[in-house]
Amino acid sequence: MRLLKSKVTLAVCVLLLPLHVFAFGNHPKPDGMTFREAKQFLKQSVHQPGDRDEYCGCKITASGKKWLVDWESCGYIPRKNAERASRIEWEHVVPASEFGQQRQCWQQGGRKNCSAKDAIFAAMEGDPHNLVPVVGEVNGDRGNLKYGMLAREQGVGYGHCPSRVDFKTNVFMPNPSFRGNAARTYFYFRQRYGLTLSKQREQLFAAWSRQDPVDAKECIRNRVIAKKTGVSNPFVAQQCDSVLAAVRVGAR
Repeated sequence: MRLLKSKVTLAVCVLLLPLHVFAFGNHPKPDGMTFREAKQFLKQSVHQPGDRDEYCGCKITASGKKWLVDWESCGYIPRKNAERASRIEWEHVVPASEFGQQRQCWQQGGRKNCSAKDAIFAAMEGDPHNLVPVVGEVNGDRGNLKYGMLAREQGVGYGHCPSRVDFKTNVFMPNPSFRGNAARTYFYFRQRYGLTLSKQREQLFAAWSRQDPVDAKECIRNRVIAKKTGVSNPFVAQQCDSVLAAVRVGAR
């Protein structure tokens, strides 16, 4: 209860901070978080049991230090791996292989080599803006597949989970309520790290960002991460003043 109250207090304080405090830098800090540190930070300061995972909207529960998935809360039905489907994992929205393959270190030894020898890759790998809690089985199925749209009959699903995957076309379609978040993460990676996006994918993400605009939850998450790292996602932040102002008015 004490941890929950502290998180609520932090969120309220962060909301009162002006956006310019989180000025966006053009280059990643060499002393950024490791992947492990980023996961711990998100688990302790940003997300908590009772939240919903991003791909299926399943309620997150806790058993000691383990975060588990409440299948009944979202109508989840495991596709194949019930054990992995029972736990929460941390998903790279922009997969490590996608940004890694654009760096020389990847050709010389893959992810392990990049993590150890490439400061830019390490910053991307541990960037908390790019990490979200999801059902483990769905995380495994997505792997490094590209985001895209699928017809209702295409691919396979997970009960009432709105995300779907098609292994024939190598496409993963995320939850509609997360598509805008994913798009803004990709735009952030393109601006901050020079990630290359095709024109087709840029158009898809622009459409997703319009269809699923920034909400208060995304604003709070961005500001808490920015307070810790000194780096904000501008594609989220630029909409937050009006979003949060509307929330304050509605709360009166």
